Amino acid sequence: MKLPTSGWRPAEPWGFLLIFLGVQALLFTLANLAPVRDAVIVPFTGLLALISGSLVSWFDTSVVASGVIIRDAVSGFAVRIEAGCNGVEPSILLIAAVIAFKATWKQRLIGIGMGILAIMLLNLVRIISLFYLGQWNETAFNWAHLYLWQALIMIDALLAWLIWAHYVRRSEA
Repeated sequence: MKLPTSGWRPAEPWGFLLIFLGVQALLFTLANLAPVRDAVIVPFTGLLALISGSLVSWFDTSVVASGVIIRDAVSGFAVRIEAGCNGVEPSILLIAAVIAFKATWKQRLIGIGMGILAIMLLNLVRIISLFYLGQWNETAFNWAHLYLWQALIMIDALLAWLIWAHYVRRSEA
């Protein structure tokens, strides 16, 4: 069976919703399988910690990253990047929304790539800001970690999709 390359549109809005939910279910299931988690998610999270730690070490040489942990060697304060803090979940939502939207596969790949880049860049800001916020005030850290940044990362994924969808619709016209 040949997949359509353009002009494919599910019955709106139910088709979009069903594809969106189906792709999410598939990707969340895959991401939570132990072999995928161990071979892809955990190493990716370690890479995220390494990049964050490297960026912070430009300004603060006492910061080291090891595995999924970023630690200040002087104060001893550390953050551990866990599932839910690595940007995978909002990326899955973005991927599902892009795939469910009427577009060519080339447009979809561009949307997924640019959207994930936007999510990961903001997530680096999130991790670094939480690292410093946690050293300053634990209550502020907890509030920003649990409420502020969770919402901002999801809004980032939504905005990335909306901007991409806008350009896809414009290119159709």
